[in-house]
Amino acid sequence: MRLDHVSYASEPDGLDATADRIAARLGVDAVKGGVHPRFGTRNKIIPLHGRRYIEVVEVLEHPAAEKQPFGQVVRARSEAGGGWMSWCVAVSDLAPFEQRLERSAVPGHRRFPDGRDLSWKQIGIKGVIADPQVPYLLRWDEGSDDLHPSQALDPQADVTALQIAGSAERLEEWLGASSPEDVDRVLDGVHVEFLAPNGTPGLLTVTFSSPKGDVTI
Repeated sequence: MRLDHVSYASEPDGLDATADRIAARLGVDAVKGGVHPRFGTRNKIIPLHGRRYIEVVEVLEHPAAEKQPFGQVVRARSEAGGGWMSWCVAVSDLAPFEQRLERSAVPGHRRFPDGRDLSWKQIGIKGVIADPQVPYLLRWDEGSDDLHPSQALDPQADVTALQIAGSAERLEEWLGASSPEDVDRVLDGVHVEFLAPNGTPGLLTVTFSSPKGDVTI
């Protein structure tokens, strides 16, 4: 179990402008991700060290976006002006979460121009809708190592801290962690500051080490 990526919903000027603005603040490049047919979304990627990345995501005018929770979350956050939408933890086994949440993980995929396919299963987006402080969970399918979004470019930045309106106890409960130390291992050096929610809980800011120094977005 490890922190995999942070997701930023496009601002009113769209995916390209939003991703390029974030990349410029960090002094790095963003690369085209692709379309998620099942979810009715598309993204751009900013690779980070530690097999992590930033996903900047935009909803499409597509029937899937109306039906799938992920598309609904992206649309709602973008319509509110855009910004940090969620964060994601990669796991090797989704079965314990499927049992606890009493629903099955949903498959997703993204096809590359050369025909290769990056596929995964995810669960927890409904949890993000109900309680945006918690991450959703993802398991990359076999053969995804070389296609992982962190490999899209040579990483030049890293995530160092998250600021979350919420509570450490709620995060431990959601991840099924038995102690704060278990959560620390998931975060692998990324510091988390919890603030008492003043309104809706959720991911407030992310801090990065980058070619332009420490940058908080």
